[in-house]
Amino acid sequence: QVQLVESGGGLVQAGGSLRLSCAASGSAFSIKIMGWYRQAPGKQRESVATITSDGSTNYASSVKGRVGIARDNAKNTVYLQMNSLKPEDTAVYYCMAISRGQNNYWGQGTQVTVSS
Repeated sequence: QVQLVESGGGLVQAGGSLRLSCAASGSAFSIKIMGWYRQAPGKQRESVATITSDGSTNYASSVKGRVGIARDNAKNTVYLQMNSLKPEDTAVYYCMAISRGQNNYWGQGTQVTVSS
């Protein structure tokens, strides 16, 4: 019912910035929560940030103060603005959505690489 398409990943230097985008289509009106997860090779997938339909946000301790999540309802898009990037931020970043019917959806993932 919901399709998520991600963009904005790439290679950046330590201390640089990057903005990821996730565009939702299909039954996008049914989305209750959206968020970003990341997974490094050999590591568990972890939550980075989430945002509810009313704008409430939550951040992982490791990125708080450096990352901001925002949404554009007119474009059915959620963004992840990342600043002061560190090599430890290198991972595949996944967009996630939860519908009001409690169905879970995932994007294809986008690679973020931060060089030393």
